[in-house]
Amino acid sequence: MAYDSVDKLQNALGEKVFHYTQDKKKAAGRALGTMVEIITYYLLKTWNFNNSISIERRLVEYGNEDISHNVEYSLHPIIKEYEVSVPNDGNSITATKILKVLEEKASTSKFDKKNNNLLDKYNILRNACTIGESKDSFLVTSFKTVGKQVYEILVFEQMQKPYAIFECKRVGIEEGNKKGPQTIEKAKQGAYVARTASSLQKTRTDKGEKYGIIYRSDNKPYIKPYVELMEEIIYSDDTELLKKFILTVGVVSNHGNWFTAENHNKELKVLSQSYDWLIFLTDNGLAQFIDELLLNPIQKYIKVQEAFKSSYAADKKRNVFTKVKMDFDTGAVLLKYFSDKQKEIEGWFNVIAPEGKTITELKVELIELRSKNWKEIL
Repeated sequence: MAYDSVDKLQNALGEKVFHYTQDKKKAAGRALGTMVEIITYYLLKTWNFNNSISIERRLVEYGNEDISHNVEYSLHPIIKEYEVSVPNDGNSITATKILKVLEEKASTSKFDKKNNNLLDKYNILRNACTIGESKDSFLVTSFKTVGKQVYEILVFEQMQKPYAIFECKRVGIEEGNKKGPQTIEKAKQGAYVARTASSLQKTRTDKGEKYGIIYRSDNKPYIKPYVELMEEIIYSDDTELLKKFILTVGVVSNHGNWFTAENHNKELKVLSQSYDWLIFLTDNGLAQFIDELLLNPIQKYIKVQEAFKSSYAADKKRNVFTKVKMDFDTGAVLLKYFSDKQKEIEGWFNVIAPEGKTITELKVELIELRSKNWKEIL
């Protein structure tokens, strides 16, 4: 790692980018949180889940639909997919424009239009752009190709109910404090969502062994050791088990006060007991991302540095470096970077839970869930 610790890396970011702020280290810390989200998003795209991704969608609790939570990323079954062509006339690509073209191929009357732009006049892309929503599904768009005269755009009808969710957790520590005041609250918040999202519930024996319990439609419980039951559901074709199952994945990173990959403190233990999968973005991985793309990029990555700096400059006009909104050219560079370095980037992560598993196994489980016949299951 180019820096001795993430703390020193954060200080370097503060000096080079956030020098104009009252608390430059704190500002740099917030940006680090955004980077964890961006790394997670582009890893999922590199794993070919672009068509299934939604961002910040509302997720109702299992068995308690009065309460819902926005989750950072959710992966949804695809009902239908379309290709449409929109003129490249220099104007924004709006939901209205896409829906008008889509109406030539499919009925869109059941969808309430969303006022989102896939691409605006400032060349800012809206990732996983939702253009319409109904009770049971919604329409999400992305680019297939960009031509001088025409944009080829993909439109996916996704089911409301996801088969997996991803949440990113990162908490800072202020100068002079030994522990960030919100650390345990952040951990508990993530743990609560993870525990209430899916039909697969967690319970413990008197000896502390973790078991899973899931109910069939006749309300009869099915109980097994947790990981064993989770794997059985994922690789099953049993509609009763799959119908309300959601794989929960937490992505966490160190910020000087949570833990290291070898030293799990209370917060990490809370999270690892709650998510189905908990993966740890290492200091080396985060440092490589920052060093190669933001601080010392070679020429082909300059666009990423420019987008980052313009988004956090003292006189910034708009943020073009977030998981939701990204400078169009920067997004293409990031996707190429992640595609070229996929195996290396997968090595940035350690699996905390389930114990003994690898990130490749997580990818295989997600692919297995995606392949289910969800039209029949749901």
